[in-house]
Amino acid sequence: MSSGGPTQPQQPSPYAPPPASQPTSGPTPPPPYSPAYPVASTPPTAARRSVAGYASPLAQPTPYMPPAPVAPSPAESLPALPVPTRKGRTISLWLFGVLGFLLIALVGYFVWALGSFASVVGLVLALIPLTIVFLGVRLIDRWEPEPKRLVAFAIAWGAVAAVGLTLLVDTALTLLLGIRSEEFGAVVQAPVVEELWKGLGVFLIFLLARRAFDGPVDGIVYGALVGAGFAFTENIQYFGVSLIEGGGEQLTVTFVVRGLLSPFAHAMFTAITGFAIGMVARRHGSARAAAGAGALGLVGAILLHALWNGSATFADFFGLYFTLQVPLFIGFILGIVALRREEARLTRARLEDYAAAGWFTPEEVTMLATPGGRKVGLAWASQLRGDRRPLMRAFIKDATELASVRQRAITGRDPMAVNDERALLIRTRATRAALLAY
Repeated sequence: MSSGGPTQPQQPSPYAPPPASQPTSGPTPPPPYSPAYPVASTPPTAARRSVAGYASPLAQPTPYMPPAPVAPSPAESLPALPVPTRKGRTISLWLFGVLGFLLIALVGYFVWALGSFASVVGLVLALIPLTIVFLGVRLIDRWEPEPKRLVAFAIAWGAVAAVGLTLLVDTALTLLLGIRSEEFGAVVQAPVVEELWKGLGVFLIFLLARRAFDGPVDGIVYGALVGAGFAFTENIQYFGVSLIEGGGEQLTVTFVVRGLLSPFAHAMFTAITGFAIGMVARRHGSARAAAGAGALGLVGAILLHALWNGSATFADFFGLYFTLQVPLFIGFILGIVALRREEARLTRARLEDYAAAGWFTPEEVTMLATPGGRKVGLAWASQLRGDRRPLMRAFIKDATELASVRQRAITGRDPMAVNDERALLIRTRATRAALLAY
């Protein structure tokens, strides 16, 4: 990821929304609104930066200027963002139907293979590492939260579809090819088969919800959620088998190794595939480009998965855990922190474009696009009559989405960007008015 600095000249953006129409009659449009929001202090370097002087190569300069604000008309309700097409909704319903069928089949499999008691014990214990990973992913996703339906789909795909398809392939390989080697299964078969089906889930999310797949951070979030779902179901089996074969002592060892020492393993593997797809998703909307990037990410996920399993199969697990796996995990976290900062810089750069057109003040941009500004803004909103933090959260959420919409618009990968932009601009102005209403 490149650090800040001057960018190379870019080609003019093909995205050119119609010029803002000025009213021919009625009241004169008001000047840009400048509420006295409490904001975090702006670093001197950020204060001196012009709209055209972006701090990141991803914040590309563009000749496009947002439409000028006009006098808003009173409306009974805020405009909703455009909904997916009927075709997309139909495919989603079919996918959730398939997941429901596979879930019933998995429940039957666990009851048949492990028994009811061991299955319930495994389920309860498996919820602990799932919760740990989910809370960790929520921290990553706080800047621009992903839609709840996609979060649920990602976990469900990993926990149900990826596991079910992996079991089918493993059974077929055992019956047709007679592959029964535990070493081969752990180091070769499991990484390839499992990461293939998990990566497919991330790619499906990209295909069905490209407007919610804005970049590498989103890819990491979706990949980690798919991996967390897969690990959840796999842990049920491991914990149940340990209870049956070795009683409470073996179950404790298995839980410590899988549930406490390495709860993020599967999430980290599949996040590599998601990261690769997200890098392409930021600049292109092409399914072919995303598939190619996903294939490269899949190779990295398979290799890391094989290395992880190999350390437990052929070497001293605890020795490699602290000398190799822990450093890898720390590097993974540092990479996410860098990507989060890049995401914040991009949000600020895009909102500064709207500030130049009069939609936001510079103080508002600082409040909406910096962690410190958001914290101060929420604290201020809590002191208003009726505790208006929900309104401030909506203001922050819509402004962040507006920055993402602009990024998609100038790259030309979202034909719905103009409609989204209009709806979000009206929503942010209405929410700001509600925040300051007496």
